[in-house]
Amino acid sequence: MSMQHEEEIHDEIHEALHRDARVDYTKPIIRNGASVLVCHACPCLPCLSAIAAVDGPTLSLCCSWGPVNYKMTENSFMVNRERAIDYLNTRDRLYVFDGFAGWDTKHRIKIRIVCARAYHALFMNNMLIRPTAEELADFGEPDFTIFNAGGFPANRYTTGMTSTTSVSLNFARREMVILGTMYAGEMKKGVFTVMHYLMPKRGVLSLHSSANEGPNGDVSVFFGLSGTGKTTLSADPHRFLIGDDEHCWSDSGIFNIEGGCYAKCIDLSAEKEPEIFGAIRFGSVVENVVYDPVTRVVDYANASLTENTRCAYPIEFIPNAKIPCVATHPSNIIMLTCDAFGVLPPVAKLTSSQAMYHFISGYTAKIAGTEEGVTEPQATFSTCFGAPFLVWHPVKYATMLAEKIKEHKADVWLINTGWNGGAYGVGKRISLKYSRAIIDAIHNGELAKAEYETYPKFGLSIPKAVTGVPSEILNPSKTWLGTEASYNATLEKLAKLFVENFKTYADKASAEILAAGPKI
Repeated sequence: MSMQHEEEIHDEIHEALHRDARVDYTKPIIRNGASVLVCHACPCLPCLSAIAAVDGPTLSLCCSWGPVNYKMTENSFMVNRERAIDYLNTRDRLYVFDGFAGWDTKHRIKIRIVCARAYHALFMNNMLIRPTAEELADFGEPDFTIFNAGGFPANRYTTGMTSTTSVSLNFARREMVILGTMYAGEMKKGVFTVMHYLMPKRGVLSLHSSANEGPNGDVSVFFGLSGTGKTTLSADPHRFLIGDDEHCWSDSGIFNIEGGCYAKCIDLSAEKEPEIFGAIRFGSVVENVVYDPVTRVVDYANASLTENTRCAYPIEFIPNAKIPCVATHPSNIIMLTCDAFGVLPPVAKLTSSQAMYHFISGYTAKIAGTEEGVTEPQATFSTCFGAPFLVWHPVKYATMLAEKIKEHKADVWLINTGWNGGAYGVGKRISLKYSRAIIDAIHNGELAKAEYETYPKFGLSIPKAVTGVPSEILNPSKTWLGTEASYNATLEKLAKLFVENFKTYADKASAEILAAGPKI
């Protein structure tokens, strides 16, 4: 079948789902951009930081139980499953989408989505890998099925239920059930959780990361939590985008798990992020944005509903996306953080032990005003830069990463895209052009040959100069707007937060990893 014919089929799918979504939601569509406008802040925000997984002999031996993964009985899952299916059977129309997770055909899994909302079907049509007509004809039984009955609540009196919202996984049945939340991202998160369980069993490392490829075939992987610049910095017009959020690292190299991107839209503009801005067109899905009811033009700077404004679009909407989304082994691993305390350097070169320490830590910071009750910078640690998706103990993923870094001789970098000169409210956020200049210096080999000095307390190696970046901002102590005592106190405070957080993982971490942390 010709590529043109495949594109026509996918356009027809987009058009049909777009038409139904207009009925699904009474809010107007955006005429100058995306096909669906979802502006209900509450039902479209993530409702859970945890997933209930059905306990069993195999899962009990491997699962890292805690605040992210909590145990659920088989009976409770079946109650939720029956509740979801009963609800879906009452709908006038259902949507079923079959797609793949994983661009490497050796490791991809078949996913089936069953839902009652055209919006949810369109979202996953964008986020999963869309099969060709031949692949769809031969799809057969799925490896995993998601029953999305988000419009119907869970029963709070079911054993283990603490609210009317429930996201439940059963690895033995290969099923996921969603109740009581309209947030489409729960499906995306569920698929990623499944990959985080299955891939390490095959010796494949699953990563919450973006990735791109240079013109000479060199690959960079970017780790980072929401708001650190993972999607923005990997969307480089001079490099090919492999993916913006979910990847696996196998013996063959890197491959994207998804068929689309889920980019933040806050303060989006054609000048700052032209690739992402241009991807918001017919077939994409915009969430939680504010728009003019007359002109239907979106105000991307408006965060009155939420900071978490998003757009989901097929990866081919990015002009320089690499299709298929597979590449060789990475030569650079870039760990992004948004330090709102203003004391981490804009860039540091990490040793192998430091790489494992900071990967397990997964640090960034919340800033005042973004969440209710947050009045000053708050440290946030999400282990492996993806705690909500992990199934195994974090040290397992970190050990696999260290082995691959060593085998393929990859350089590892810690980049702070947050504040410099002082904490949030005093200092300024590091300019995006400086962060891009640092990334360019990594890719062109400049930083591999740079002269370094040791940054105190954290023991990080920081360069003395980077082309296109003022030398004084490379060492936060030189731009600090307060007193020397306040700088040292803030540095000490952040170091203590790192050490306290790492106590959770100390029992399984080696002496080398523990020694790579900050000294207090």
